[in-house]
Amino acid sequence: MNPILERVIHIVPSIFSPEEGIAGGAERYAFELARHMASQVPTTFLSFSNEDRRESIGALEVRVIGKPWFVRGQRTNPISLSLIPELRKADAIHCHQQHVLSSSLAAFVSRLTCKKIFVSDLGGGGWDISGYFSTDRWYDGHLHISEYSRKVFLHANNPKTHVIYGGVDTDKFSPKEQRSEARDQRSEKVLFVGRLLPHKGINYLIEALPPEMSLEIIGQPYDQSYYEELKKISEGKRVKFRHDCDDEALVKAYRDAMCIVLPSVYKDMYGTETKVPELLGQTLLEGMACGLPTICTDVASMPEIVVDGATGFVVPPNDPQALGEKLTWLRDHPAEARAMGAAGRRRVVDKFTWPQVVKRCLEIYAAA
Repeated sequence: MNPILERVIHIVPSIFSPEEGIAGGAERYAFELARHMASQVPTTFLSFSNEDRRESIGALEVRVIGKPWFVRGQRTNPISLSLIPELRKADAIHCHQQHVLSSSLAAFVSRLTCKKIFVSDLGGGGWDISGYFSTDRWYDGHLHISEYSRKVFLHANNPKTHVIYGGVDTDKFSPKEQRSEARDQRSEKVLFVGRLLPHKGINYLIEALPPEMSLEIIGQPYDQSYYEELKKISEGKRVKFRHDCDDEALVKAYRDAMCIVLPSVYKDMYGTETKVPELLGQTLLEGMACGLPTICTDVASMPEIVVDGATGFVVPPNDPQALGEKLTWLRDHPAEARAMGAAGRRRVVDKFTWPQVVKRCLEIYAAA
């Protein structure tokens, strides 16, 4: 029990249903942080849905506010006055998106009631008063999930900003036991996990795939035209698409792969630019926790995760040839690939676990 904090509340501006699972990476990040924090201090995870509910998931209290108003019809921007009494129950409030109206309301109420309030920007947003003037000073701290995030949101010189990174459940995401050298030598499956969107650069990975290797792509096709383009590029290659995987199936996919690849780009195949393609690179961390060597592009936050030449490789974006060369190298050097995977696992255990993220947050809350 933390002697300073009586209760922490994490506010996530999205539709949440425990039965249907967690909608996306940002929601998963906030939920896992809250769930692990609940073992240290009383913690509430607050989100929105069609019906009011309150329940417990382990030590974590889950509060779902029903029938919110969606600001300008934006489903990722729910708001309700029922949020206010919930804020009064906590002495530390952590919002998981700055540029939405629920966070601005929480910050405004916290200023009036002398509550400590913090914010992490996990991408996305909607219409909010912060679009007209800066609300940065309304928060006691900005908790970024990477150094890149702190830089891209222009907080590098702000003394109230901190980097807390992200975590992995290293008990769940772990290497296969007694993995034999012979099995590793035969494994030629490359793995991608993430949303099927153009800025993920999946088309370059398919182009890079050597003919004797296979590629498994796990993720939801958020852009149908891009998905159809990926299937077209995959013709004649050993590419498999999977759209629904629970954590058990996902862990198995990691354990059975030769490597995990995240080939995100700033400028996609259509010429569209994405200024913030990756704020962290969660699937790289999950793969590393499972003992996989990693390949990522030199884009956004990913070089903070992958140590080039030690835990995997960092290659230029939009470059299928560079990707293909590293895939071939990993296949042809199984012993070195295993060493990279082991180094990646150690890096995750040393720096990217949820208890470590919780510890960073609690220290920042207390010191504010």
